[in-house]
Amino acid sequence: MCVFTNFLFFLIMITVYHNPRCSKSRDGICFLDELNEHYEVIKYLDEGISIDVLTDLIAKLNIKPIELVRVKEKIWIDNFKNKILTDTEIIQIMSENPKLIERPIVIKNNKAVIARPTEKIKEII
Repeated sequence: MCVFTNFLFFLIMITVYHNPRCSKSRDGICFLDELNEHYEVIKYLDEGISIDVLTDLIAKLNIKPIELVRVKEKIWIDNFKNKILTDTEIIQIMSENPKLIERPIVIKNNKAVIARPTEKIKEII
């Protein structure tokens, strides 16, 4: 029975791509805590984020890569704002500059949301 319980826990696990310095990201964590939800935190600024993970996140979010970019960040404005970029190039840029990624991203099973506003989390739990 223990294996089955662990399997069920894995199936309902929530993952949060989190930046502790971001108030919206902290709000998302608090929201999950208030709902008594179990979750795993990935501090993507510390750990980095691969192209494959970003590609998977974008698919789960069902968005274009540019929709995951924080286009008001200085890095974006100074280096990429007026360039014509492919989706692949945008994903590569986010992988190399994870500060450009919108946050928090909350995932449950094969669905994900950018939790802005925080209540968007309800769409997937």
